[in-house]
Amino acid sequence: MPSAVVLAADGFETIECLTVVDVLRRGGVRTLLVSVMSTRDVVSAQQVSVTCDCTLDEIDMDDFDYLVLPGGMPGTTHLRADERVCELVRAFAATRHVAAICAAPSILGELGVLDGRRATCFPGFEKTFPAGVFAGPKTVVVDGNIITASAMGQALPFALAVLGDIAGEVAVEKVREGIQLDGPVA
Repeated sequence: MPSAVVLAADGFETIECLTVVDVLRRGGVRTLLVSVMSTRDVVSAQQVSVTCDCTLDEIDMDDFDYLVLPGGMPGTTHLRADERVCELVRAFAATRHVAAICAAPSILGELGVLDGRRATCFPGFEKTFPAGVFAGPKTVVVDGNIITASAMGQALPFALAVLGDIAGEVAVEKVREGIQLDGPVA
């Protein structure tokens, strides 16, 4: 069974984080919401308290195929400041899959994993990208094993793109039907 980890730090963007968890689980992907904080409890940028499935110290990341980074501030800052997260981003970008939305793609830019790629992010955070990488605003960009999205308004298309990459178009169509989503999402 395909598997994903969605990392959460205090100050994460609620919709960006929970939409991808919801869509992946609906699509049959083993998905864990993982706190990078010292406890399983995290608080979103919108002051929504969430209890994660576990903390980063409680799981073996070798058991997972996909790493997802939600945006939000200061959640993105907390993710970037955690060296464990930085090591995971580098490792997953090199050998597995990484997805990041909103401000979080800036982490990929700062860590050098976007060289030679196309990516997007929330306006202003593209300054961390190498020249020629920014693919434009208000979109989802799939480039090989890396998926990026621009902002909360792209949370559902982002989640469906990740699901499609992990589990295929049959899973995407099942979820689209189940949530009564007609037409293109991007």
